[in-house]
Amino acid sequence: MRRVLSIWLPHLAVERWARSSDFGPDDPVVLTVEGTHGPIIHAVTQAAAERGARAGSRLTDARAIDPVLIAVPADPAGDDALVERLARWAGRWSPLVEVDGTNALRLDVTGVAHLFGDERKLVADVQTRFAIAGLSTRVAMAPTAAAAWALAHYGNVAAVICGKDTGAKLADLPVAALRLPPKATRTLERLGLKTVGTLAGIERRSLARRFREADNPVDALDRALGRKPEPLTAVPTARPPRALLKLEEPATHPEAPSQALERLIPDLVQQLQRRHLGARRLTLIGFRVNGSTGVASVATSIPSRESKHLHRLIADKAAALDPGFGFDAFALEASWAENLASAQDSLVEEPSGTREVARLVDRLSVKLGPDKVRRPQPHESHLPERANGWRPALEKVEPLGPAPSPPRPQRMLDRPEAIAVVYATPEGVPRCFVWRRAIHDIARVEGPERISPEWWRERSTARLRDYYRVEDQSGRRYWIYREGLIGDGRGGLPEWYMHGLFG
Repeated sequence: MRRVLSIWLPHLAVERWARSSDFGPDDPVVLTVEGTHGPIIHAVTQAAAERGARAGSRLTDARAIDPVLIAVPADPAGDDALVERLARWAGRWSPLVEVDGTNALRLDVTGVAHLFGDERKLVADVQTRFAIAGLSTRVAMAPTAAAAWALAHYGNVAAVICGKDTGAKLADLPVAALRLPPKATRTLERLGLKTVGTLAGIERRSLARRFREADNPVDALDRALGRKPEPLTAVPTARPPRALLKLEEPATHPEAPSQALERLIPDLVQQLQRRHLGARRLTLIGFRVNGSTGVASVATSIPSRESKHLHRLIADKAAALDPGFGFDAFALEASWAENLASAQDSLVEEPSGTREVARLVDRLSVKLGPDKVRRPQPHESHLPERANGWRPALEKVEPLGPAPSPPRPQRMLDRPEAIAVVYATPEGVPRCFVWRRAIHDIARVEGPERISPEWWRERSTARLRDYYRVEDQSGRRYWIYREGLIGDGRGGLPEWYMHGLFG
C-alpha cells in the first residue's frame, strides 16, 4: 500500500517571526500584508487570536473590534524560503519530498517506516524534530496525498495514521477538506452536503452535471480515496559544484593531495563560473584504497572563485592529509557557495580594497583558526552597549539597515565609567567633569540625545539616558550621559557616566 505523509505547519509565519522578535508571548501581534483596500492580516499570535483577530480579515476591521492589536509587516518571501529549506531537510525521512502550498510538505514514505521502527515511530520522529526546531506541526499518514492533507488540516488530533479505513476517517470531515475552490465548497454546503461522507453517498452523475470539470467534487473525492492517481513531484535540488579526479594507481607520497589540487581547482572554478557562484567553503576529500577518507576544509569571508586564492587557502591543509595505504581518488567540492556575478572593479587589473581585506581575513583564519579572527556584528538595539558585538569573520553578517543618524564615538568603552559632573542647573548641560582623577573643563557641548530603556527587556526601574557630546579645553571630545531624571521615581539623584571617546 502506498503511504504519503502530510506535514502541515499551521503557525509557520508567526513562529519564524517570533525567533527574532522582542515582543512577549502576551502581546497581541498580527502579521500583515498589503491588500487592495489596505493591510490584510496574514497570521496572528495566540494572544491576538484570543482577542478575535483572524487571518484573512482586514486590519481595520480587526482593530475596530480590538484597537490594541499590534501590526507588524509579514515576510511571505522569507516564509517560502524557509519552507524550501525544510523540504530539503525533510529528505531525512523520504527521498521524495514536495512543497505543498505555502506552509506544508508531503512525503512519499512508502517502504520507509521500518527504518524508524514502524509508522507511529516515524510520525513521532517527525513531530519531535520539528518541535526541536521551534515549529508546531499537524501530521497525517494515508494511502493518498489528498487524504493525508485532509486529515492533517481537518483531523481532530495532531497526528493521524490510516490505511484501509481511510474512507471512514474522511467521512466526518467537512467538504472543505477535499481542497475544492471556495465557490464549489459553498455550493455543496448550501445543498446540505457538508461532510465528505454525505457527499460520497450522492449519485456521481448528478454531481458531475452540476459542477464544472475543474471544480468537480467527484474528482476530488476519487483522488482522496485512491481511485485517481495524484503523483508527487520532488523538490529540485542542485548538487554543489564538485570536481572529481580518479588516479590510475594509488598515490602514497605526501605531495599527492597538493598535486591533485592543481587539476581540481581549475575544473571547480569553471563550474562556479557557469553557475555564477562563488565558493564560501571548500572541502577536499581524499579516498583511500582501504575505503577510508581524508578531509580538508577551509572557508572564505566573501564568495570567491579565484584559482590562486583558493589554492593558497587549502594547500597547507591538503598537504597535511595522511595518505595511509594510498589515495586512489580525490574530490573537491564547494559545499557552501553563494551568488557571485561577474563584475569589473576598475579599468586596470588591480584588486579592490574589499577583496584584499577578505583575502587577508581568509589567510589569517586558516593560520590562526576561524574563532580567532572576528569582525563586529550589529544587533537590533538602540542601547549603545547592546547594538554591537563580535562574531567569527567567516560567518555571514546580516545587515540591519542604515546606521543611526547621530554620530557615535570611534572608541566605545566596554563598560561605562562613572564620572563626577558639575553643571549650572540640575537639568542643564554639564560644565565640568572629573574622569580618572583628571578635571576636564567643557568648552563646547552638544545634546542631549535621549535614549529610553528597552522596557521589554529591562525591569521597570530602568532609567532613561541623556547623552552629550562634549569637548574640553584641550580639544578632546567625549561621549557622556546622565542616567535618570530628578523625581522620575526610579531611584535617587541622576548619575553620570563616560561611555566613549571621539577621534
